[in-house]
Amino acid sequence: MIGLLQRVSEASVAIDGATVAAIGRGLLVLVGVERGDGEREARRLAERLLAYRVFPDSDGRMNLNVRDIGGEVLLVPQFTLAADTRKGNRPGFSRAADPERGEALFGTLAAEFERLGTRPQCGRFGANMQVGLVNDGPVTIRLQVEPPR
Repeated sequence: MIGLLQRVSEASVAIDGATVAAIGRGLLVLVGVERGDGEREARRLAERLLAYRVFPDSDGRMNLNVRDIGGEVLLVPQFTLAADTRKGNRPGFSRAADPERGEALFGTLAAEFERLGTRPQCGRFGANMQVGLVNDGPVTIRLQVEPPR
């Protein structure tokens, strides 16, 4: 499971011109679910995202996580993160989980955030979304939790 986190001062998701989710300071996380991912990977990714230290402390060093700063989280499903770009000029998506599995694991990820005490805002799985953000830094980091081999 892939989480592309971006440290933001604000972010939002709109569908058909209507805002469906918005946050202030925190993390915008684009989420890609790959074949072979399961609930274990979703739980671990949530733990890592909440603990990842990408916010500056009083010395300007990235030592604080989203909970430390009282920040918010916006999760956006994005199957294109699982693209295979090794050859050709068009991405392949054979690595992406099938839509039903992807949607279920995206839901598991969101539920795990809540279980850990952080209620995320969420984009809508399978929708054509317009994502707006102000990337702070900019800071963009790819986290991946792979299934055991």
